[in-house]
Amino acid sequence: MKGLGIVLNWQKRREAGDMVKRILAFCRKHQIAVYLAESTEAEPVEGMELLRPEEFAGHADAVIVLGGDGTILRAAHLFKGTSLPLLGVNLGQMGFLAEVEPPLLEAALQQLLDGDYRIRYCLMLSALVYRDERVIAEYTALNDVVISRGSSSRIVYLDTYVNNKHLETYPSDGIIIATPTGSTGYSLSAGGPIVNPALDVMIITPICPHLLHHRSVIVSSSERVSVHPWTKQADIQLIVDGQIVLTLQDNDIVQITRSPLTTQLIELQGTDFYTLLHHKLSKVISREPERM
Repeated sequence: MKGLGIVLNWQKRREAGDMVKRILAFCRKHQIAVYLAESTEAEPVEGMELLRPEEFAGHADAVIVLGGDGTILRAAHLFKGTSLPLLGVNLGQMGFLAEVEPPLLEAALQQLLDGDYRIRYCLMLSALVYRDERVIAEYTALNDVVISRGSSSRIVYLDTYVNNKHLETYPSDGIIIATPTGSTGYSLSAGGPIVNPALDVMIITPICPHLLHHRSVIVSSSERVSVHPWTKQADIQLIVDGQIVLTLQDNDIVQITRSPLTTQLIELQGTDFYTLLHHKLSKVISREPERM
């Protein structure tokens, strides 16, 4: 291993600072170069060279992401289209995407150095926005594509099609089209199922549907999901991986398909999806307040 890249959440610089020192100590011992992703918030760190994300491919073999799931999503977008795998160290709350907890950092780095890991190729989504029969925007998502009402409290109507076949019209607060990786995110909060990331599917979950029979639907990733939102009384927003990217208009069409790109996540030997899921969900239960 010639080099490791680091992406960190600068809002958690105090927690991340200790992790950075431990990574540097490990890498000095094993003569591994360390590179820090350049950003508007990045500060120089002794022992690490600042590089633009597009320069990492020629220097680093893998990228360590210090933060929560949001930081890993940001890293996934920074390095999409490259062959650089990501290893998440959880400095957040749940951290479904970050499998390494801080006390196990050195052990994880040793496994990485020894090649004691596998790569999980995570499905990504491509979202095309059509207006007046032409594409006006294109986005890529690792977790989910969300179409939802804006600040108005009024419901929106979402004509939803799979391969041009009408699935449902959802009167609701919105709709989530998630990957298996994103099934533990917003989709889960909206009542969607938890899906093993090894499965090749997309999850369609309405947000606060106004009809009780409306539930999540799982479709193959080879299929095409089209959503036609309409309302005259509410703003409609397109949100990709938690970031608002576009305000939609009536008669816009959002088409979601499998992207040709993938995100590569490092899975250390000795861990698996079900063990990690149990651990993360147990953390949630342990934080719940006692009922009187």
